[in-house]
Amino acid sequence: MKVLLHDLSSDELIAGLQNGTLELAIMVPPAGDQTAGIQFEVLRTYPLCVAMTAMHPFARMKSIPLEKLAAEPLVVLRRKEYPESDRYLDRLFASIRAKPPIAVECDSASSLITEVEAGRGIALATPVLKLVTGKRLLYRPLTGTTEVLSVGIARATKGDVTPAGEKFCEILRKTSDGATAAKPKPARSF
Repeated sequence: MKVLLHDLSSDELIAGLQNGTLELAIMVPPAGDQTAGIQFEVLRTYPLCVAMTAMHPFARMKSIPLEKLAAEPLVVLRRKEYPESDRYLDRLFASIRAKPPIAVECDSASSLITEVEAGRGIALATPVLKLVTGKRLLYRPLTGTTEVLSVGIARATKGDVTPAGEKFCEILRKTSDGATAAKPKPARSF
């Protein structure tokens, strides 16, 4: 089986699915206008945490309340390349009617890690980021929200998926099965 991977924003992935240039996408759930004609199947969910340096005042806390996070300068992914990140932050902080200050916008996860390490702010993350940063950053669970970050398979509702694409989906389902408390949910059409 030959799989060609692309590193694209959610908007670019959705456009590719809708215009038929992409067969499948591994991504966060589509939102708003993106959902038209798209099926999404959750494979894994991740709890939210806050990434920081050992010097940050939050480092002494066991968990970080959402209200405290909202007052801190955040290091985030650049809105232009990662509009889904901005939409996610808006949804997360809507429950407390807050808009946290943005300290730095980054073009990649690598630059986000570097900016947090440099002490320019803290970042909303998932525990998976620990695999990349090791002990360079500290992570504390985020409390005061039930939001999680989901990742799954997106496909066009009216798109054809090749046998190789279906096999790839099966492999993804098998490798993600049991990896989190939440089992993959059936595909849903928007």
